[in-house]
Amino acid sequence: MSGSLNKVMLIGNLGDEVKMHHFDGGGCIGRFPIATNESYTNKTTGEKVTNTEWHNLVVKNKAAEVCEKYLKKGDKIYVEGKIKTKKWQSEDGVQRYSTEIHVFEFNFLSTKNDSSTDSSLKNNNQHQSESSNETNQADDLPF
Repeated sequence: MSGSLNKVMLIGNLGDEVKMHHFDGGGCIGRFPIATNESYTNKTTGEKVTNTEWHNLVVKNKAAEVCEKYLKKGDKIYVEGKIKTKKWQSEDGVQRYSTEIHVFEFNFLSTKNDSSTDSSLKNNNQHQSESSNETNQADDLPF
């Protein structure tokens, strides 16, 4: 086979909020880390061991805006992308590398805050209908 394949599929939890970078030409990228966990039982000690691997994700333009709007730290996400390694020289002259996953497809999975977010929105909407003096609060809702 003469071709090659660079494809990554991950399911993990966000380790931080999406950090956006906007460019003069109107484009943008979002960066955020996700953690994947692998668990096994140590046969010698019987202890359960969990290894966490961190992945730096990059999303572009509209996908970045969607991720920034809907994802929060702790949320679970499925991503497909490709590995890209950047190489640069640090101020002290040492060669540095960083590996990123450039995402081209993603799906939001269950989030930690699903039930609390839903109930807080319901409570907020119920409170607004009971309070006739606060008519402009609906403009502050996230939808």
